Order: sequence, then C-alpha cells, then structure tokens
Amino acid sequence: MSGEILLLAGPNLNLLGERSPEIYGTTTLLEHVGRFRALASAAGFSVRDLQSNFEGDLIEAVHAARGTCVAIVLNAGALTHTSWALRDALATFDGVKIEVHLSSPAAREPFRHVSTLAGVVNGSIAGFGALSYDLAFEAVRRILDAS
Repeated sequence: MSGEILLLAGPNLNLLGERSPEIYGTTTLLEHVGRFRALASAAGFSVRDLQSNFEGDLIEAVHAARGTCVAIVLNAGALTHTSWALRDALATFDGVKIEVHLSSPAAREPFRHVSTLAGVVNGSIAGFGALSYDLAFEAVRRILDAS
C-alpha cells in the first residue's frame, strides 16, 4: 500500500514541548511529525503536514486532501470540542480519518469529554503521549491494508 497521508495539527500545537509538558509531554510537534514521517516512509507512504492556529486553514487542507490523500491523521486540539465546520469538512473526505490526542480528553475538564469529530472519523487514539501518533499511523496502515 502507498499514497499520501495528511497530518494535521490544530491550534496551540505549535507550542508542544513547552506548553503544559505535564499534560502533553516534552516532545515538540516537529519531532512528532518527523517520527510519523519516518514510519510512513518506511511503509511506502508520503506525508503532507500542516499546523495552523486557524480553523479555516485546517478546513481548506481537508478539502485539498480530497482525491489526493489516502488518509488524514488529525490532532485538532481544542477544535475537537467546538468545530462543527471541521467535522463537516472531514465528512466530505472518503479516506481513512484518525483523530489523535496526546492526553486523554475523558480524564480532563468536562468540556473536553465531547468530540464533535468522533462521528466522522474511523476512530480516536488518545492518552498515549508521543506514542499516540505511532498508533495512529499503525491504524491507518492496517485499515488501508484491510480494504
């Protein structure tokens, strides 16, 4: 299997490694992306990545992935709990969609317990820290291999 995977990171994730390391760890977004890219490359996939603090940029990236990417792996940050527009954009993408969270939203503040994206993604991986991105890639690979 091969193809391109879109790896999206939402608001404030550019601060990974320094923002709340007791919750999100000390790994930077660049390090997460690099490890994800290495796993994908070893399996024959390419990776397009984008981090944005703006909801519209993420929506546009999802639109651009239609017909060009086989999967989207998305850590939408706080937009996970608020963005119906991002949910609607993801619903138009026919490939594999995996939601990722470094922490466990269910173990945090009540407003984080609901994902507006959950109904349109194949699944969510949460609470495994840096390993979350590795598990997300493995989920993409296995779902694509099974199809």
